[in-house]
Amino acid sequence: MITLSQAQLIRGSKVLLDEANLTIYPGHKVGLVGANGTGKSSLLALIMGKLSLDKGDIQVPREWRIASVAQETPALEVSALEYVLDGDMEFRELEAALRKAETDNDGHAIADLHGKLDAIGGYSIRARAGALLAGLGFSEEKQSVSVKSFSGGWRMRLNLAQALLCRSELLLLDEPTNHLDLDTMFWLEDWIKSYPGTLVLISHDRDFIDAIVDEIVHVENQKLNFYKGNYSTFERTRAERMAQQQVAFERQQRERAHMQSFVDRFRYKASKAKQAQSRLKALEKMTELLPAKADSQFYMEFREPASLPNPLVAMENVSVGYGETPILGKVHLNLVPGARIGLLGRNGAGKSTLIKLLASELKPLTGKYEPNPGLTIGYFAQHQLEYLHMDDSPLMHLQRLAPSHREQELRDFLGGFGFNGDMALSPVAPFSGGEKARLVLALLVWQSPNLLLLDEPTNHLDLEMRHALTLALQTFEGAMVIVSHDRHLLRLTCNDYYLVDAGQVSSFEGDLEDYHQWLLDAAKAAAAKASDNDAERPAQDKKQQKRLEAELRQKLSPLRKQQTKLEDEQHKIASRLALIEERLADTSLYEAQNKAELTKILAERTTLGQQQEESEMAWLELQEQIDVIEQAAQL
Repeated sequence: MITLSQAQLIRGSKVLLDEANLTIYPGHKVGLVGANGTGKSSLLALIMGKLSLDKGDIQVPREWRIASVAQETPALEVSALEYVLDGDMEFRELEAALRKAETDNDGHAIADLHGKLDAIGGYSIRARAGALLAGLGFSEEKQSVSVKSFSGGWRMRLNLAQALLCRSELLLLDEPTNHLDLDTMFWLEDWIKSYPGTLVLISHDRDFIDAIVDEIVHVENQKLNFYKGNYSTFERTRAERMAQQQVAFERQQRERAHMQSFVDRFRYKASKAKQAQSRLKALEKMTELLPAKADSQFYMEFREPASLPNPLVAMENVSVGYGETPILGKVHLNLVPGARIGLLGRNGAGKSTLIKLLASELKPLTGKYEPNPGLTIGYFAQHQLEYLHMDDSPLMHLQRLAPSHREQELRDFLGGFGFNGDMALSPVAPFSGGEKARLVLALLVWQSPNLLLLDEPTNHLDLEMRHALTLALQTFEGAMVIVSHDRHLLRLTCNDYYLVDAGQVSSFEGDLEDYHQWLLDAAKAAAAKASDNDAERPAQDKKQQKRLEAELRQKLSPLRKQQTKLEDEQHKIASRLALIEERLADTSLYEAQNKAELTKILAERTTLGQQQEESEMAWLELQEQIDVIEQAAQL
C-alpha cells in the first residue's frame, strides 16, 4: 500500500501539504480532487519519485510497477502502433534480445526468450495495442501513420495508450479525458473499470470519476482528507460536514462574544476581576474554529439578450462541407429561443462542421439557410484559446469589446471569473489553460448572445468552473447547441439530443445511456459486416473498393500537402525560437548597452509565437477536414 505520514511539501514559497497523512490500499480506485493549485499533480509526482517531501515520509511498494501518461510526445517518424509498443520496455528488450539470438543462431537463448515473451503476453501485445488505439479513436489506417503527423491532442491519446498497455500494479492518470470525445470516454471508462491494479485519478469530469472510483481524497487546506464512496457521495458528505462546521463556528462565535463582553464589563471591578480573568484565560485557550468555506470563487450569469427573435436560425435541406465535398446533407433544423440541443456522434462525423455552419464559418453548399437579422452568436470553438492576444491582459481584451465602459465596471465583471487584482492587468501568455478558457467564457458572456454555440467548452475547466458554467446555462434564455464530452453538463443543460451520423443530422430519441448502447451496437454491427465482407468479396467489389480508395486519396492529397507545408513552417519557427531562447539565456544580453537588441529579440519571440499558434491552428483545421472526409468515406 501507499502511505504518507506527516508529509510536508513546499513548491517555491507555497506550502502545498503540511502534516498530511494518507493511505491507499492495493486494488483501490481513488479520485484525487481539489481546487487548482492545491497540489494534486504534485502528489502524483511524489508517488512517482519525481519530487521529494520537505518533511515526513512516503512509502510506495518497491515491487510495484507504475504506469503514467507522459506529458510530451516527440515528433517521431515511427508509426502510432510502434510508438505505443515502445511503452512496454521489457517487451522491446526481449524482442531485441531475440533478434540477436536468432542472428547468432543461439538455440538455447531463443527458447528461453520465447518463454519470457510468452510469460509477459508478448505474442498478443500487438493485438492489444491495436485494440487500445482503436478504442481511443485511431482507425486501422491511422495506426500506421507516423507520430509526427498527429496534432497535440492525438499525441496525448498515444501517450495514454502507452500507459494503458504497460503491465502495472499502479496506474496514475492526470486529466486523461482532456483530449477525448464522448465516444472514447465511454470506452476508457469501461477499460479502467476492469483494471485490476491500484488507480489514482485526477479528473474534472464528475460523471467519469463517479463511474470509476470508490474513494475520494480531497486536497484542501494543505491536508489530504479521505472520503469513502464516489464523487457524488463525497459532495453530500462534505456538504454535511461543512454545515456542521458552520453551525459549530457560529455557536463558538456567540460564546466568545458573550465571554468577551463579560471580560470587558468586569475585568476592572474588584468583585468580578477574578471571574473576568478566568474567562479571559479560557478565551485565550479556546481553539478557534474556522467558518465553512467552499472552494469555488467563480460566479457567472449570462446577460439578458437584447432580443429573442423567432426563429433564430432556419435550415431546410442544407448540405455543408469543405470545398466541394459535402460532409452533411439534407439538414433540417430550426433554432428557436429556449432550444437546448446536445450534439452526439462519433469523432469525425461532422458535429464541429455543423457548429461552424451555424457560426457562419462555413457556407452551405446547397439548401435554404436563413439566420434571423437579430441573431447574436456567442461561439466557443474547440481551439478558441489560441485566438487570445497573448501579450494583452484580460482587461485589454474586454476593453476592445466595451471601449465606452468604465474600467472599474469591467474589472468588477472580470472578478466574477477569478481575474482579480493584478491578474486582470497581467499578460495572458503565462496563464494556464483553465484561466484562458475562463477568459474566453467571460468575453462570450459580456456580448449578451441569443444563440450559444459551444464546442467542447469544458476543456481545461476545473470542477468548480464547470459547475458555474452549468448553472449559468440552465438560466440562459436564448438557444444553445453544445458539443461536449462532459455528460454531467449535457444532462443538466440539454432538453434534446441530435445525432450526427452517416452524413445526416437527426433527432435522437433517448438519453446518454441509450447513446452509449447505440455506440456498442453500431461497433458490433460494423465488425460483423467487415467480417462478412472479407469472407467473400467479389472481384468486382474489390475493384470498386480500389477505385473509391483512389478517389479518397485524391480528395485528401491537397489537404495533406498543406499539412506538410505547415509542419515544415512550424519546424522552422521552433528552430528559430530555440535559438532565441539560447540567446536570452545569455546574461550579458540584459546589460544596459544591449537594451535595443533585447527589445528586438523579445519582439521577434512574440511574433514567432503568434505565427506558431496560427500555423498550428491551420494544421488542426486541416486535420478536422481530413477526419470528416475519412469518416464520410467509411459510410
